[in-house]
Amino acid sequence: MTLGAQGAVIDGEGRVLLVRHGYRPGWWFPGGGVEWGETLETALARELKEEVGVSVIGSVELHGVFSNFSSFPGDHIAVFAVRDWHRNGEYWKLGEIAEARMFARDELPAQTERGTRARIDEIFDAIPKTTLW
Repeated sequence: MTLGAQGAVIDGEGRVLLVRHGYRPGWWFPGGGVEWGETLETALARELKEEVGVSVIGSVELHGVFSNFSSFPGDHIAVFAVRDWHRNGEYWKLGEIAEARMFARDELPAQTERGTRARIDEIFDAIPKTTLW
């Protein structure tokens, strides 16, 4: 089984931070794998700092844990809503992250990955969650 932590980083204007990777198509939440000895929250904070320069300041809210069987039969992703954060400039990890941008809900790129788009709808519209990515 693999486990990842991703963050729906939301600003005061209701925009969400998405990234485009250098190694796969589409726009996604920033995040990555949970390493040995890490909690989900620790992994999330590390990945946000490494990938996009976001420092988590306050608590994060677990939105849900989703099975992503299209990538790997044992893959699971924990998604957190991150509303209390700080970011210095427009940093993103070059090579791994090709681009990182804030998007308003009505301006999400057409290439926003399906599971990411579903989580955004669940978080902002409080619609029922699915268990599959």
